[in-house]
Amino acid sequence: MEERTTQIDYKLLPLSWLYRMGTDIRNKLFDWGWLQSKSFDLPVICIGNLSVGGTGKTPHTEYLIKLLQNEGFHPATLSRGYKRRTKGYLLASPKSTAQQIGDEPCQMKQKFPDIQVAVDENRCHGIEQLLKLQSPPVDVILLDDAFQHRHVKAGLNILLTDYHRLFCDDTLLPAGRLRESADGKSRAQIVIVTKCPEDIKPIDFNLIAKRLHLYPYQQLYFSTFRYGMPMPLFPEVAKSRQTLSSLTGAEQVLLVTGIASPTPLLNEVKSYTQHVHLMAFSDHHDFRSKDLQEIVEKFYQLKEWERLIITTEKDAVRLKHHPNLPEEIKPYIYVVPIEIEILQNQQHNFNQNIIDYVRAHSRNSSLPER
Repeated sequence: MEERTTQIDYKLLPLSWLYRMGTDIRNKLFDWGWLQSKSFDLPVICIGNLSVGGTGKTPHTEYLIKLLQNEGFHPATLSRGYKRRTKGYLLASPKSTAQQIGDEPCQMKQKFPDIQVAVDENRCHGIEQLLKLQSPPVDVILLDDAFQHRHVKAGLNILLTDYHRLFCDDTLLPAGRLRESADGKSRAQIVIVTKCPEDIKPIDFNLIAKRLHLYPYQQLYFSTFRYGMPMPLFPEVAKSRQTLSSLTGAEQVLLVTGIASPTPLLNEVKSYTQHVHLMAFSDHHDFRSKDLQEIVEKFYQLKEWERLIITTEKDAVRLKHHPNLPEEIKPYIYVVPIEIEILQNQQHNFNQNIIDYVRAHSRNSSLPER
C-alpha cells in the first residue's frame, strides 16, 4: 500500500482529549434522546465525513444527483453554504454567486440547473422550506457535509474517508483532523474510501476493510477520481479547446487551486507535462486582488505561446465573477471537471442500493421502476 500522509501533532493531544470529551457528550445526548433528531417524510441522504474537508464530498454528491435524475427523481441539495456572505435559507437561482450561497452549491447549480440547490445553516428549517416547493415537488434531499448535524435524522448516511488519510489512522482536532472520534462511523450505512489510486491492488481492499473495523450492517465501497476534458472558463474569448492528453509536454501550466487536497490533480496534470507550477491556496479561498495580481505575475513568467492556467470547478465559480480578474488572462483559464468512479465492479451494486432506498422511502410510492 502507498505510504500514508497522516500527520499528528502529539504536543496537542491533551487538547484533543478535551475536544473528544465535548463531542462524545454531545453524541450521547443525541443517542439518549435528550437532544432531538428530526425525521422527514421523504428520502434524506447525508454525504459527510469524520474529518475536516478534502474527502471529495461534492463529486460524490454530484454523482448521486446524476444517478437520481437518470431514474426520474427530482433531487435537491442542501448545505450550510460554507464561507458565504449571507445568512438563513436561500434557494439558488442561475444568477446566484459564490458569495451569496458558497462555492460548492454555486458549482452544483451551474452544472445541474434543473435541480433545487438550497443553503441554510439550520438544516431542519432548510428541509422544511424545500418540502414546500412544487412544480415539481422534491423527491429526495441530499445533505452535503452534514454528518455531524444530528438535528436531522437522515435515512441514509454515506461516510467518506480519504484513502491517503483514513479515519482509523487519524485523531481529533487540534492534534489531528477528525471532527469526532472514529466511533462516529457507527451512524453510517455506507462507507466509501475515496481518492484511491488507479493502480490499487486487490490486497489493499482487504487490508483497508480490516483496518476500518466496520460493522456487519455497513457496506464498504472504494472510489477514484476521473478527470474530464478541460473547458474554457470564458469560452467567448478562449484561444482554443484543450485536453489534458493533447498536452505535448512542452506546455507551461499554472495550476491554481483553493481546495483541501491539490495533490491528485497536480499528479494528473504532471502525467501530461512536467512543466507545472502550482499555486495552492487554502480550501474555499476567497481570492483577493493581491492573489489575482500574483497569479498574473506567475502566468507571465511562463513560456509565451505555450502557457495556460488550469483550475478546479470549485475555484472557477469564485474566479468567474471576480470583479478584479484581469481581462488579459481570461482566454487562458481552463477548468478541469472531476467525476468519481466506483471500483471493484461495485458500481451497479452501489447504484441499486441508492435507488432501492429512495424508492422504499419515497413520498410517491407509485413511482415506476425503470
